[in-house]
Formats: sequence, structure tokens, C-alpha cells
Amino acid sequence: MKKAISILALSILVSLPVSAAKYDYGLEAKKIGVDTYLFLGKKEDFSFQNGGNIVNTGFIVTSSGVVVIDTGSSKRYGEQMLAEIRKQADKPVYKVINTHHHPDHFLGNQSFKPAPIAALKGTVKDIKSSGEMFSENLYRMTGDWMRGTEAVVPDVTLQPGAEEIGGHQIEYIELSGHTGSDLAVFDRTTGVLFAGDLVFYNRTLTTPHAIPEKWFVALDRLSKLPFKVLVPGHGEPVTDLSAIEQTRDYLRWLVETLDSAANKGQSMNEVMQEKIPARFANLALVKSEFNRSVVHLFPAVEKKTLHRAN
Repeated sequence: MKKAISILALSILVSLPVSAAKYDYGLEAKKIGVDTYLFLGKKEDFSFQNGGNIVNTGFIVTSSGVVVIDTGSSKRYGEQMLAEIRKQADKPVYKVINTHHHPDHFLGNQSFKPAPIAALKGTVKDIKSSGEMFSENLYRMTGDWMRGTEAVVPDVTLQPGAEEIGGHQIEYIELSGHTGSDLAVFDRTTGVLFAGDLVFYNRTLTTPHAIPEKWFVALDRLSKLPFKVLVPGHGEPVTDLSAIEQTRDYLRWLVETLDSAANKGQSMNEVMQEKIPARFANLALVKSEFNRSVVHLFPAVEKKTLHRAN
């Protein structure tokens, strides 16, 4: 009898985290411009506590329907995002846009079907090849927040250029640098620019698929746009160039640091001991993301340096 009670008690304890959790992302639609709303993500890494709510997503309400920019990190996120959208707009979803193929930006796609889901050609290809792997990785990192999540590949290949949607002139700008295929969405009618992960603000940028030389070109292009509000992929929206300049400054320091270390013949572990400049000390996750960037980027920098030497 005692053994049976013990087994019952253990089963209750094991099931509590799943059964008691509400898996509520706490999404709140913040109005940042005319007809334009933002869900502000936490400046954190993926965890069992935040469920992957670390990304900025948003939507534009037009007379033809709602344009959604990125869908978050899970089916649950997408469902809760859609519920919040319906509180602000009694209109159908006209189109869903994925800015790039990183998992926190597209794994909520299935919650918006049958609405068309659009992305650049390169992003469609990357989600098709890596989507399921990303989903599996997030299961390991966030647990049951991911229950029922499947990687849904965009079914519309987005062409760069302008599109008029329900009174909004929306421009799709094809860039690269954070990944091989990055999309910025600029609503010229309202002046709101969704920069995706080409821009981070007060949160250290991530680099698993970064191409720094192309990233600098993208930042130059974005800085010339006449935006009124810029929404970074991670971090608070801004009304000036501060987020672009912070991203550029950190990226430049990162590149120069890795180049210098390779020229000195330093090891990867030695590079990770590099002191973070004071101006970056308050960036969220700066030390852990710097170490990851060393892993992501330093081997190629070393190879390039050795090639020049030979």
C-alpha cells in the first residue's frame, strides 16, 4: 500500500510541470504606429521558463486584412498571437511574412493557415531544409511549450519590391548578412520598418549563419530609409538610427577582434577570454553570445588568415 502511494505521489510530482503550466506567453499587442502593432520579446535565450518568447513579431491592419510579420517560436505562440490580433482587428489575415529562417521567426506558421505564408526564395529553401531540425532543437530547449509544433514551409515566394495592401504601400527589401536571406519590411505609408534580425537593440546579436561583410551592406541600406519607427528583431523599437549604429558597432568590433586574434595565432579558447568593451557591457547575453560567435565565425577567419599567409 505504501509503495502504491509512493508511486502515485511520484507520478503526480512528475506531471505537475506539464499539467499545471498554462504556457501563457503573455503577449500584448503594443501600438507603435498607425494600424501597426508589436509583440515585444524578452531579451533572453530560449528556456523552459520563457518558452521561446524572445523575438519581436508584429502586424499591420489594412482595409484588405492583417499583414503578419513573423510568427514566433511555436504553435502555441502563433495561436496566442492570432488571438491577440483578433482583439485589435475584426479582419482576416491577408498574408503572413517570415523575415528569415531562424526558428523563433517561423515556427508559429501553422497557427495561421490557411492564410498564405510568404518569404524570400532563400528563406523558403532554408526553412524547407532546416525547419524540422530547428523544431526538434527547440523541443530540447523549451520543452512542452513546443507541443504540437510542426515546421510549416512558406507557400508563397516573395518578390522584392512594393505592394499595395489595403491602403498601405509595403516594400519588401531583400538583403542578407544575418543569414543568407534576410527580409526587411518597410511600410512607406506609416514609416514603420520591421528590420528582422538585421538589427538588434540592447541585446547581443546572434551569428550562426552570419556573413559580416554583407551585414554591413544591409545596415547601410537600412540606415538610408526614411523610417519613423524601426522594429529590431530583438530589443525595443527606436525612432532614430541608434539600433542600427549599435548593431554596426558591435559587429565591427567582433570582426576586428576575430581578425586580430587570427593574425596573432590565438586559439579559440584564448579569443573567448577577450575583454568585452565597456560600451557593450549592458547588452543582454553579451558574454555567452560573444563566445558563440567565436565558435560560429573564428574557424573561417583562421582559414582565411592562413590562406593569406601562404
